[in-house]
Amino acid sequence: MQRPPDVLSPESIREAFPALRRRQRDRTVAYFDAPGGTQVPAMVAASVTEQMLEHNANAHWAYDTSRELDRALAASRCALADFLGAREDEIVFGANMTTLTFHAARALGRLWGPGSEVVVTELDHQANVSPWRDLESERGVVIRTVPLVPETGDLDWEKFEDAMSPRTRLVAVTAASNALGTIVDLSRARALARSVGALLFVDAVHFAPHERIDVGELGCDFLVCSPYKFYGPHVGVLWGRIDLLREVLPPKLAPAPDAPPELWETGTLNHEGIVGAGAAVDFLASLAGEGPRSERLDAAFAELSRRGDDLIRRLWDGLEPTRGVRLYGPRPGRPRTPTLSFTIDGLAPAEAAARLSKGAGLFLSHGNFYASLVTARLGVEPEGLVRAGCACYTNLEEVDRLIEAVGELAG
Repeated sequence: MQRPPDVLSPESIREAFPALRRRQRDRTVAYFDAPGGTQVPAMVAASVTEQMLEHNANAHWAYDTSRELDRALAASRCALADFLGAREDEIVFGANMTTLTFHAARALGRLWGPGSEVVVTELDHQANVSPWRDLESERGVVIRTVPLVPETGDLDWEKFEDAMSPRTRLVAVTAASNALGTIVDLSRARALARSVGALLFVDAVHFAPHERIDVGELGCDFLVCSPYKFYGPHVGVLWGRIDLLREVLPPKLAPAPDAPPELWETGTLNHEGIVGAGAAVDFLASLAGEGPRSERLDAAFAELSRRGDDLIRRLWDGLEPTRGVRLYGPRPGRPRTPTLSFTIDGLAPAEAAARLSKGAGLFLSHGNFYASLVTARLGVEPEGLVRAGCACYTNLEEVDRLIEAVGELAG
């Protein structure tokens, strides 16, 4: 049996990120804001710069820089196909996940009439809720919402089953909660959707940086993700089954292409961002040495997932005994990403984040993270939560710094 390639150590990975050299007072800044957007390795930034300075053009024209752009976009589409286990013509680029989801919702909504139902969940980011809710007024679609169980950070699966009916046309569910770190049992969601002949639309924005994705194994119909959450620029990616991308007609300009994936891509795209997205996939693959890109991604994600489990266990175990600190989401050992949200008694999340930044050089996000149904269910809306997210460059020393600093605040 062939031994899987070694994955670079956290220390070696950190060398790829210029941002990690930033200092505040006498110490290096520790970035725990990855769930809102990761830092970018130098090779990704270089690919964006090269595209803008050396191959800047619009697509599909008969001169050199335009043809160079076409090849670069095709290469990025190939990279994202490897990243998702998909066909290249199933990869749609757009401004961001939110815009792509609104676009998909409007296209699918054309097929549905009054009384058709869409199931959403309280665990989801609003980008996978609001686009479907808009169909209530536009198409008379009925939205059913699956509640969150606050004690576990998971969905109420009995209520999920109850929400399904012969009128259900689509189930929209997250693969992982950006607020709580919960990894959702997508095989269970898929079975419920299939039991009534509904489509499955998966928000993998928070999942994609931490776990390997294979859309064939997931058995979903659509999936969205955001490269800026896995070390790339601010663009969005929509994957759809090729038969659906051909049959479901999105809004488009008359002269625009009639075949996917360009059928689904509106206007002139962020070419340099798309090139950078492909470079982000190549960066992740580079963590596991040589060989076919898909195999290197397999190895890289297997190890990064294991390291993430170690980091979140250390962070949870370090914060849980701290008096005045409340932790939210699944405990370590249950399916989750290395993302932990918490509150500190007597201290607003915004104030806590500001003090951690100023006093300890720890950069954390705060608020509801657009997962406002989560924070409402937890009873912490509108102030929300403090969120610490680990990335491939997070190390144990940074986690220990965070534990110590939170302890000092709580004390």
